[in-house]
Amino acid sequence: MSEPGTRTEILVVGGGPVGLATAIEARLAGREVVVVEPRSGPVDKACGEGLMPGALAGLRRLGVDPAGHPLTGISYRDSHRHVDHLFVTGPGRGVRRTTLHADLYARCIELGATHVRARVDRIAQSPDGVRAAGIEARFLIACDGLHSTARRASGLAVVSRGRRDRRRFGLRRHFRVEAWTDLVEVHWGAGVEAYVTPVADDVVGVALLGPAGIDYTAALATFPEVWERVREAEPLGPVRGAGPLRQRSRRRALGRIRLVGDASGYVDALTGEGLRVGFAQARAAVATLDDDPRAYERAWTEATRDYRVLTSGLVGLATSPARAAIMPAAAGLPWLYGAIVERLAR
Repeated sequence: MSEPGTRTEILVVGGGPVGLATAIEARLAGREVVVVEPRSGPVDKACGEGLMPGALAGLRRLGVDPAGHPLTGISYRDSHRHVDHLFVTGPGRGVRRTTLHADLYARCIELGATHVRARVDRIAQSPDGVRAAGIEARFLIACDGLHSTARRASGLAVVSRGRRDRRRFGLRRHFRVEAWTDLVEVHWGAGVEAYVTPVADDVVGVALLGPAGIDYTAALATFPEVWERVREAEPLGPVRGAGPLRQRSRRRALGRIRLVGDASGYVDALTGEGLRVGFAQARAAVATLDDDPRAYERAWTEATRDYRVLTSGLVGLATSPARAAIMPAAAGLPWLYGAIVERLAR
């Protein structure tokens, strides 16, 4: 861990999985990189922890292959029916976020990335470089998550004016219980979804997505199929929360600044592919650094198009009176459901 006052080629703000993946991309490209992150140790967060096949392939390309539980597909379920789709391109993997973070961090150290424990509150940009946290850099790549301070400090944040009653939040907890499925189970309730992801043979994560003010235990009890399996299981750690999930940015590139991952904008966790998209953005950001900023804007648009279109449409249905039609439609049109899952998982 280095101290502020460093000079570098690329300054990565945020040491979560996408920030670390960006640093690895930079080192693989032969570039000097410093990662700035205020927190120490493996960083946990509320998420579903399911790596889609495309995300797993992206990690292996970076030289990272974290331990976890194989995921063979996605299952949509309610109290009356279920529809399953098995991944065509091979399995994904349920991986605890702390495990993923530790493996990415170790790979960064192996490749020679420098890490600085500091917080970025201000960014100064000139035609020749960027300065933040006392560090001079040619480029700054912001990967500091949903509530990115770098996005705000660079003037790229957009204040959401959406309806407060449609804002969605996430909660997650792990349970010590034998994994009963190799699928990511998405249980649809009246206003909340429950995401079941096995992350080890004896550990299952259950994430809830829904409106503000969810009581985790009370909401989980409304899903009998899940509740009967975990209600007497040992909880591992506290309930973690995140949100509001919807975040926007004016653009993704400004001068020598690039926004990557959740810092660049986020729709919702509903389709579970945030990391796959984040890793693709990281690769594109490093590959286009020396080009006109518009090159990254184009690459960002291409990398996120399916996610933004499909997730926005599904969230629109999930927060409307048409929500009750989602499960009957998925069960009635399994070919369409499978095609959407495969499109998002690749």
